[in-house]
Amino acid sequence: MASKRSLATKLGVVAGFEAPSAALEQYPTPPDLAAHVVHLADLHGDVDARTVLDLGTGTGMLALAAALRGPARVIGIELDGDALVTATENQRRVAASAPVHWLQGDATRLPLDVPDPVTVLMNPPFGAQDGHRNADREFLTTASRVATVSYSVHNGGSREFVEAFAADNGGEVTHAFAADFAIESQFDHHTDDSRDIDAEVYRIEWR
Repeated sequence: MASKRSLATKLGVVAGFEAPSAALEQYPTPPDLAAHVVHLADLHGDVDARTVLDLGTGTGMLALAAALRGPARVIGIELDGDALVTATENQRRVAASAPVHWLQGDATRLPLDVPDPVTVLMNPPFGAQDGHRNADREFLTTASRVATVSYSVHNGGSREFVEAFAADNGGEVTHAFAADFAIESQFDHHTDDSRDIDAEVYRIEWR
């Protein structure tokens, strides 16, 4: 197994959003964080020979990280067609050997049946924008329906919500850790060139 550092280095070529949407909270997952999440998933046997489903894949960071670790297949679901064009270009840059399929659609209303066993990876909207509160709940609902295990990135302070949601939907949080999420200035309301926000990552086993 390649190191987490080497995985992050390979992901350094993944391009972000050309025209990000604030309403969709399109913030690219940092390569170091994606490498950390996928490396942890691989250590737990949650990638090799499995179907990896990236909900709200954006430009493909988590999907392509998984594709470098020997899954049976990777499927990235994304509502934004322009982001998927970039994801396809990123796939060529990364040159992963595993098959990667990009599908335009609503990650909270999956337009396909996913081959078992399924691992979900996702960096869903944090629900920080007005009118989109608790947006990550719908992504967790999808994960609970199709996955045996999921890894998801959430806003800091989400532990009580995530653990309660898992318990109410046949799941159990097995691992949780804090992470820095670096956000570059990309919207008019951003006043800093870059800043780190507190994030949390959860591994949930679903029954």
